[in-house]
Amino acid sequence: MKTKQQSRYLATILLTVLLFVLAKANTDPLEVLALQDLYKSLSNPEQLRGWRLEGGDPCGETWMGVSCSGSSIVDLQLRELKLLGSLGNQLQHLHNLKTMDVSFNSLQGEIPFGLPPNATHINMACNNLTQSIPFSLPLLTSLQSLNLSHNSLSGPLGNVFSGLQIKEMDLSFNNLTGDLPSSFGTLMNLTSLYLQNNRLTGSVIYLADLPLADLNIEDNQFSGIIPSHFQSIPHLWIWGNKFHVEPNYKPWKFPLDVRPLIQNATGYPTTESSAIMNFPRPQTVVRKKKKGIGAGSTFLLVGGLALLGTFFALFAVRMSHRRAQNLAASHISNNSTAYSLPVSTGREYPVATEDNPQMRRVQPPTIPQLRHLPSPPVRIDKAVRRKSFSATCQYPSFAKLFSAAELQLATNSFSEENLLGEGPLGSVYRAILPDGQFAVVRNIPMSSLSLHEEEQFTEVLQIASKLRHPNIVTLLGFCIENGEHLLVYEYVGHLSLYNAMHDEVYKPLSWGLRLRIAIGVARALDYLHSSFCPPIAHSDLKATNILLDEELTPRIADCGLASLRPLTSNSVKLRASEIAIQNTGYIAPEHGQPGSSGTKSDTYALGVLLLELLTGRKAFDSSRPRGEQLLVKWASTRLHDRRSLEQMIDGGIAGTFSSRVASQYADIISLCTQVEKEFRPAVSEIVEALTALIQKQNKEASSSVADKTDPFSKSFCSTRTRFISSPTFSYLSS
Repeated sequence: MKTKQQSRYLATILLTVLLFVLAKANTDPLEVLALQDLYKSLSNPEQLRGWRLEGGDPCGETWMGVSCSGSSIVDLQLRELKLLGSLGNQLQHLHNLKTMDVSFNSLQGEIPFGLPPNATHINMACNNLTQSIPFSLPLLTSLQSLNLSHNSLSGPLGNVFSGLQIKEMDLSFNNLTGDLPSSFGTLMNLTSLYLQNNRLTGSVIYLADLPLADLNIEDNQFSGIIPSHFQSIPHLWIWGNKFHVEPNYKPWKFPLDVRPLIQNATGYPTTESSAIMNFPRPQTVVRKKKKGIGAGSTFLLVGGLALLGTFFALFAVRMSHRRAQNLAASHISNNSTAYSLPVSTGREYPVATEDNPQMRRVQPPTIPQLRHLPSPPVRIDKAVRRKSFSATCQYPSFAKLFSAAELQLATNSFSEENLLGEGPLGSVYRAILPDGQFAVVRNIPMSSLSLHEEEQFTEVLQIASKLRHPNIVTLLGFCIENGEHLLVYEYVGHLSLYNAMHDEVYKPLSWGLRLRIAIGVARALDYLHSSFCPPIAHSDLKATNILLDEELTPRIADCGLASLRPLTSNSVKLRASEIAIQNTGYIAPEHGQPGSSGTKSDTYALGVLLLELLTGRKAFDSSRPRGEQLLVKWASTRLHDRRSLEQMIDGGIAGTFSSRVASQYADIISLCTQVEKEFRPAVSEIVEALTALIQKQNKEASSSVADKTDPFSKSFCSTRTRFISSPTFSYLSS
């Protein structure tokens, strides 16, 4: 009897264990791929115990720093592990990750464009990250806290803050330059902002209406007046700038119970003027003694002080190192001016979760005198120069130099079976690179180029190779050999926006997806126009140049290549002129005039695309009656008539959004397609307008019973596989 009972107990235990194992879901394969890519980019560090380059189950095994909820990775804590390398380029696959802390390491390279899309807290402080904030930041709509302080970020801040719900942001102790972008003014949930110790310039007016409780902008080059709203900010640091001082400022009315925590001051400011004059940077006070000292005493004193200084320096270095390791446990001193976001460890500073939506306010620790590494020099590979090039002509360092033999092999000698078609810049071929990666090779037949034209071609490569944006197709490499001019691009997807809109084999795109495509294209153009000096104009924006990747994200092709057209051979120019006739609908009215090919022409083409997304019609359709062939000409008189506007909406999306949203969208189109280019707004303003429109659309959708399934996504799930192994003519600009 006892034996039977023991057998039952044993069977129960085995069954329980078996059920537990079966119930334990494997980690999402895409999330495993993301961690493996990160591990590889960090050079397989031994500190990351349990991590693997192949296989493994982070949620079923013990991977250091990884926490899961079921089969989803939700927390990544890799703080202060002496990690080297970069963050890879697969973090966007961590769809369920909420918190990510990689602070206090030695990470280098750019901040990845693909970041965890649903992250709420990201901490990359105290590394050596370079470049600037990626333009994919607006995609992180759940982000509440961002800490990028104590890095080597440089250059101007892009207009990348639209649509964020962020509460705390720390960009301090970097090398950021330029004026604050207008999208700062949209951060209406921001309560803590730290920008100190950069080289930011211009006005701070975009910060005036934000609900800030903590603001540190010291040690920059801000100028102009101080907004009167700053008087209500409880914790304010403003010294070390170039604000304008006038004696006739109105008095500041500080609440007696909320006084700014500005150090070394005898009292709070009474005017904006005294906010500067009464609160200078603390200076070391040197007091004069009444009696001097002799030479011997001076010698002894200097020697003693030197010995004592050496001792204290060694002691300070040791203590500074120890303090850096235990930074999260230290408290800010009353005289500290290095006020930054806390670098969370997950113990001392718990992050906000669904169960704990409010982050506990903690006095941020002082960042000790950490050695701030200078930006590494831009990597310039050994210059490979052709004999016809001048001594100063260098190939781009951001793209790989392929040999003609490599690309011959990758395209099977540019065979007909790999030919995807002919575009305005030449033939386009499918390729498989030596590492197995799919790519697209564009062969640009050139006329006999002079030395100056060869240098011009190289300058175009330099610019195109630097373009890094989630909505732009990336140039991977190039080949200039034996008179050949070949460009190698990443393989993005299986179809163009033109195919998706106008091929009957696909169901109509949903309105929500059309808005997502519109904002993606606008952000890419804003990046081209605002991140480079002089601005980069695409000059050939159209539906066939917009590709949709596997997640139906828009990617603009041929960015930065417009100036190559005059250098192409006569046969290519003839083909380009034939294609241009088909693209008449995107050409701005000022085309052909001096200086007409610029950013304002891009704005016009963007307006045509927006109109195409709304109506489902082609920009130019020769099959329609003469008065309806040019889409803009036909629609311009109908955009502001409510009944006409309702009638021109594509039947596949009619009734899926309100008339108010339609009217606001029509206003954006009207602004973009103004006949006089001077009246067309900058694309950055279009991005803001579309962001506001999407927010309104989301509010309306959440308050009504909406269709939760995107019919367009369904239609592509059934047909997507036929594009994966064989890229189609999507890459053609025709």
